[in-house]
Amino acid sequence: MLIKGYDDGPLVAGESMLARPGFWSNHLMAMCGTGTGTERPVPEWFGDDGADTDAVAEILFDPESWPVFRIPAAEGPGAVVVYRNLVGDYGIDYLLTHPGRTHAQQVAGWEGGFTGTGLTWHELVRMADSPVPAADGVEDSAARLLLALPLLDDLDVPETGPARVSAALIAAGAPQDTAPNTAKKLLTHLMGRPRHDRTWDSPLSGS
Repeated sequence: MLIKGYDDGPLVAGESMLARPGFWSNHLMAMCGTGTGTERPVPEWFGDDGADTDAVAEILFDPESWPVFRIPAAEGPGAVVVYRNLVGDYGIDYLLTHPGRTHAQQVAGWEGGFTGTGLTWHELVRMADSPVPAADGVEDSAARLLLALPLLDDLDVPETGPARVSAALIAAGAPQDTAPNTAKKLLTHLMGRPRHDRTWDSPLSGS
């Protein structure tokens, strides 16, 4: 697999990992945070257990193989998530793909914390709900939403937002009785982190 800017990286398609128990706790658990409470996030919030989470982590963070998750969109820009497993420089890169462009644009990253410019809730939902049939990448709207969820950079999430994230978590295997609380914790963390300057253009504007 080739992505401009990752010529030396051993990129591999990672979409098959989404169905493995342990994936979603690896991808999202760090963003549940603990806030001012005492409840510590655990893999079980995502329907996983510790053994599954550890087993997937060995693959997901392997320096010899960097999983890539593609979210092509039929309407507007899509996204690419790259687990950049450089020894000593690990991180998760979030790139946008724009119609008519030949390369993806990195807009954000996660290296123990989020940096860069994210998406509004409506941009995130639009991307999740516009898969490209038969294209390489993720088609399921719930998985698309959860993969791109770390990009959420919006203080104005609608009242329906927590229910939408909760439904996506349940579709991905999270327990129905705990998914609403997990969704709330995810959104609380995402909405509470430092914001980028909203006078700047959205990365979806193509600027």
